[in-house]
Amino acid sequence: MRELVVNKNDENQRLDRFLIKNLPSLPTSLMFKYFRLKRIKVNGKRSKGDQRLALGDVVTLYINDEFFDKPDEDTAYLRVTPKLEIVYEDENLLLINKKPGLIVHSDENEVENTLISQIKAYLYQKKEWDPENENSFAPALCNRIDRNTGGIVIAAKNAETLRVLNQKIKDREIRKLYLCLVNGTFQPKMGRLDGFIKKNEDENLVTVTDRPIKGAKKASTIYRTICSNKGYSLLECELLTGRTHQIRAQLAHAGHPIVGDGKYGQTGGKKVLGFSHQALYSYKLIFSFTTSASNLDYLKDRSFTIKNVDFADDFIKNSGQNTNDCSP
Repeated sequence: MRELVVNKNDENQRLDRFLIKNLPSLPTSLMFKYFRLKRIKVNGKRSKGDQRLALGDVVTLYINDEFFDKPDEDTAYLRVTPKLEIVYEDENLLLINKKPGLIVHSDENEVENTLISQIKAYLYQKKEWDPENENSFAPALCNRIDRNTGGIVIAAKNAETLRVLNQKIKDREIRKLYLCLVNGTFQPKMGRLDGFIKKNEDENLVTVTDRPIKGAKKASTIYRTICSNKGYSLLECELLTGRTHQIRAQLAHAGHPIVGDGKYGQTGGKKVLGFSHQALYSYKLIFSFTTSASNLDYLKDRSFTIKNVDFADDFIKNSGQNTNDCSP
């Protein structure tokens, strides 16, 4: 049991808003359940969420201590409302279409509204994940996508699936294809970019070189031009290696930076073309298993595709080319 005393700055405030401010870890749905169960009282009497507080009121809370803790990623799922676009789901995994702007894990600026917290909230509310009865496992992401990039993210629902998928990604038995809009026209229209990438951890920035240097790792990307128009080209790219910012950095190094990429290119093109984020999307995933996948063998050779990618659809529509001839 805890007690909160209403001070000058909180008087005349609604009780539910007072609680949301003081107990950020308490889910709104659970708060209203506690009202019904009479576990939230004001001056010893039953209360309602729309009740106005007066100076000196004592709010008594018969709730678990965990909801008084400072918010962190481990408990964020209790406070978020999941808004997931599910591409595919079964008893072992989820494929989510992550939208640009959403971060996958927490950072110094965002703890609650992350992809992993939404996934945990979704599975918790479905009663597929019960953290109180799990010794160590929690739903986990198998791949990551930058905040300003959209696309398919894989989430494992159990430890065996996480183990298998992590190994398959390491062994390059899961193919990831991206759509991107770049400045200029590639010559040749299809090919392979090979180079070496070195990461600056302090600045979260990579540099690309044509020859190996100390601390750099080999990076390879296959590209194919889908269509070109008015100084821009829509490409399909496939990662052969998985380096930080690989596609963005390699395309910029080749002289064709991604439209809207302020880190490796320029941001002006996205305003001209009418969209608000960098034009890069992990739109297709192929489970190209060549060895046993244990409990996931049923996924062998299956592919999953995001059908509508805004910048690609708009570019194709405005290119003046036949849609059937200018599509992924």
